[in-house]
Amino acid sequence: MTSSRIAVAAAFVVNGALYGSWAARVPALADQAGAGTGGLGLALLGPSVAMILTASPAAKACARWGARPVLALCLPAACLLLPLLGLAGSVWTLGLALALLGGLMGAVDVSMNIGAVAVVRQLDRPLMPVFHAGFSFGGLGGSLGAAVAAALAVEPAVQFGVIGVLGLTAVLATVRAVPGERPAAEERPSGGYRQVMSRGRLWLLAGIAVCAAVAEGACAEWSALFLVDARGFGEAGAAAAYSVFAVAIAVTRLTGERAQRRFGPYRLLVGSGALAASGVFLAAVVPSGFAAYTGFALAGIGLAFCFPLAMDLAGAAGREPGGTGGERELGFVTTVAYAGLLGGPPVIGGVATLTGLPGAMALAGVVAVLIVPAALGARRLRPPVVLPADPVRS
Repeated sequence: MTSSRIAVAAAFVVNGALYGSWAARVPALADQAGAGTGGLGLALLGPSVAMILTASPAAKACARWGARPVLALCLPAACLLLPLLGLAGSVWTLGLALALLGGLMGAVDVSMNIGAVAVVRQLDRPLMPVFHAGFSFGGLGGSLGAAVAAALAVEPAVQFGVIGVLGLTAVLATVRAVPGERPAAEERPSGGYRQVMSRGRLWLLAGIAVCAAVAEGACAEWSALFLVDARGFGEAGAAAAYSVFAVAIAVTRLTGERAQRRFGPYRLLVGSGALAASGVFLAAVVPSGFAAYTGFALAGIGLAFCFPLAMDLAGAAGREPGGTGGERELGFVTTVAYAGLLGGPPVIGGVATLTGLPGAMALAGVVAVLIVPAALGARRLRPPVVLPADPVRS
């Protein structure tokens, strides 16, 4: 029988693989749809907006019916929709397919994180970073598969069909073990989202998630161009730097349980934010290849824990006496994080236009630094109890 831990981990891996598969084939999708730079930009805006719009309703649905049915509906639907994305023949159909896929993946993000919170509570183990490692490795696997498909001139629809079938098979085999069945009526969270939005600690946790996502996105999306244009790297060397960053995040997340038990989530967030900022600044300021690779590796190690811990603490903030709850809080933090992430790339791009790519990368370092005061503020506002995943009151 599949354990709840394996089932939730499978959802993270499949979701990451779906994302890595289509994101790495954007150039092929743009050529197939005849999309220019402007049209492609609008099409890529669709999934971000859709994720913002679906995060809160998904959290409400999880609070009412449980995480399992939401995940069981949305993740298979995303697997089935992915091959249709590969058939998009115009900018409009590409944008529509991406928006639908983004909406589904937003709901999947919320429900799988709520399922992960339930596993953390069941096992009394701080496993959230480890679950997010599954997403990272899934994304790496999906992108590597996309690279092989592109090298072999395989059409996106064929590649997406294979990934969709594999993902659907994995989900159907494990989803019944996902925790989060419909809560009993007396255990369902009371109050509305207005009450959640009035809690300063949740805004700080959302700020941590935003900063982590923006800094991670800047490193992932701008590092290659930065190294080619500002440091004189070849395309292969620049791609290798991104690989160093991505692998550092994935591998570091596997150590999350031990690190969180030793330092506690707040110390870990403060140290991680400082390390991430130091790495980004090193890559942005010191003009050498060794500094670039070292900086992006340090940035990956630092950013690895920030987003998962923000999700973990958000779920813990809404825990009910019966051991349930946290859906609204996690949905709120996710929605704010997505909204902030939507504005991140245009801001980074604007700074790059005004000051050059080194200035834009330095801005990503400033964003990472903001994780430190946000974590200290959230720690100060925490309730006077020891959380199950926070054995060290630090």
